Amino acid sequence: MYMRDMEESAVLLGMVRYFGNDIKRISHAFKVYGFARAILSGERLPEEKALITALTAILHDIGIKEAVRKHHSSDSRFQEMEGPAVARSIMEGCGIHPHVMDRVCFITGHHHTYSKIDGPDFQILVEADFLVNIHEGYITPEAAPSVVKKYFRTSTGKDLAASLYGWANAGKSAL
Repeated sequence: MYMRDMEESAVLLGMVRYFGNDIKRISHAFKVYGFARAILSGERLPEEKALITALTAILHDIGIKEAVRKHHSSDSRFQEMEGPAVARSIMEGCGIHPHVMDRVCFITGHHHTYSKIDGPDFQILVEADFLVNIHEGYITPEAAPSVVKKYFRTSTGKDLAASLYGWANAGKSAL
């Protein structure tokens, strides 16, 4: 097993332990992680950026539990506010390098603030989260093509969206 795989596995387990029996949140994180890994395969980021992307995919919504506890809401602004501290705590327990933790916490703390996208690690997380949110019904089928057109930048993410949601061929040109 490679070091990155061990780090990802440790953080996955930390996320599962943190959410406990909240299968909805755990399942969402695994789906976003899976799509992020798929996009990473096509985009070929350097090892550290790939690790950051994967860890952020696992932890991007980790602030929901604290947001609900403290603010009685899972609103995105509260997720962004509460997520970095929880993410850091999980990663510290897994021995993740501080530089990597800082970047994961930055993205986790801004993952719904699309104007803050400042690199391929952040971009891939956003695309993976959108792919899952479309499937889970948080984005309507009517709105999905415009979301993809506006926010997707990677060719792999665009191809996945077109294939998954029936925009192949003629639909791709609308993207």
